[in-house]
Amino acid sequence: MESVDRALLLILLMKESGPISVKSASEHLGVAPSTAHRLLNALIHRGFAAQDHERRYRLGPALVERHSERYTVQALRQAARSALMVLSQKVGETVQLMVLTEGNIQFIDGIESTKTLRVGMRVGDKMPAFVSAGGNAILALFSNAELEDLYRQGIPAWPTSRIDSLKTLKREMTKVRRAEFGSNFEEMEEGVVGLGVAVTNPDGRPVAAITTATPSIRFDRNNIPSHVVALQTAAAAISEELQELQQAQ
Repeated sequence: MESVDRALLLILLMKESGPISVKSASEHLGVAPSTAHRLLNALIHRGFAAQDHERRYRLGPALVERHSERYTVQALRQAARSALMVLSQKVGETVQLMVLTEGNIQFIDGIESTKTLRVGMRVGDKMPAFVSAGGNAILALFSNAELEDLYRQGIPAWPTSRIDSLKTLKREMTKVRRAEFGSNFEEMEEGVVGLGVAVTNPDGRPVAAITTATPSIRFDRNNIPSHVVALQTAAAAISEELQELQQAQ
């Protein structure tokens, strides 16, 4: 019973504090690191915990999937609409909202730029996540093990993508994690440059992504920092709105 109680305490700690290390787990329980490590591995085995790219432990699919089921497409659109409008006004380009469906992203909403030369919206379209700036932002929050599971059938071919293997994908996701945003320089579509960030739930797991899409002929790399800040601000606003919608249910 003592081991069960400790395991449950670790689940509560991950739920309240987000990703934890073996050291913080052992300190929280008042046990040796080796004991905490065994308990965390037992939780991983049953799907109640998982390791992120920094080898910290967070809630696993057995718990997170149920939590994420509440984020319907309708709820995401409702939560994102206001933030997308503000983002569109700030960057002056087409902005879009997307979700991950298996190894693909699907566009579910957006606001098209009013400029004569603009990128059209793609609501309903699907494509491999790794060719999209928003898809990269989502995948970067996955561990290598999760990426392997997601693409266990191999990396699908895409004519303009530089990513053609799991090894390349993992290497590129490491770069995205360091940058804290995804990018797409004409990999999804010729003539289009995209920047994207993930929208996360309270556990730090990605539930969607938002992107800017700019015609490459007009794209200025000097604008990347300001666009990324605008994206991050919008993503935070959407996350807060999602929490408020859940609390109101």
